Amino acid sequence: MQDFDFANLYLEFSIRCKLIEYKNISLVLDVGANTGQYVGSLRQQGYGGTIVSFEPLAEEFARLSENASHDPNWNCKQIALGSYNGLCEMNRAGNSYSSSILPMLDLHVLNAPDSEYVGKETVSITRLDSLGQETIGENERIYLKIDTQGYELEVLKGAERMLPKVEAVELELTVVPLYDRQVLYQQLIKYMDIMGFDLVWMERGFSDQTTGEVLQFDGIFLRR
Repeated sequence: MQDFDFANLYLEFSIRCKLIEYKNISLVLDVGANTGQYVGSLRQQGYGGTIVSFEPLAEEFARLSENASHDPNWNCKQIALGSYNGLCEMNRAGNSYSSSILPMLDLHVLNAPDSEYVGKETVSITRLDSLGQETIGENERIYLKIDTQGYELEVLKGAERMLPKVEAVELELTVVPLYDRQVLYQQLIKYMDIMGFDLVWMERGFSDQTTGEVLQFDGIFLRR
């Protein structure tokens, strides 16, 4: 997530918490947690329920774990999520939060020079469907947030058996390619429609620094 308008941050997360309350959510899955910025905002807006955050990179996971250490309802897993179980190579971005399994394209670096890759790290990857009930209980009502820098569809494919328990999905949606082989917003919206979810909220994200054109936006989908 990039280019936040901090004047509207309070409003944006209060809307998320309203949807969480409306859908009677019992568990938030924070996929692509980085160091826990997203959860920090949810907590500030009053959500006190259970959260599980997923972050594969070692340095970021250490900071995430420290941030979560005093919150008994916030659990952390050092793992990437995708459509298979095994190992994968993560590209580490200079700004940390733009790190991705996918190669970064020049347009991204042009508009965020600090995001250029500075190294690689081998990490474990698993399907959400492979996680046991100690992570996701049988009767949970789930809010699934995915911010994986172009890898969102692979995470969704690895969660298809779990999706019937999911009441809301938040995705980072991309207008033009910023990572090699990433799926753009039209295909993701179509996929979510097939899976039974409607797009109900959008907010501006990363934009072109010269023209102001929107390059990414966040979308929230509710079960139909």
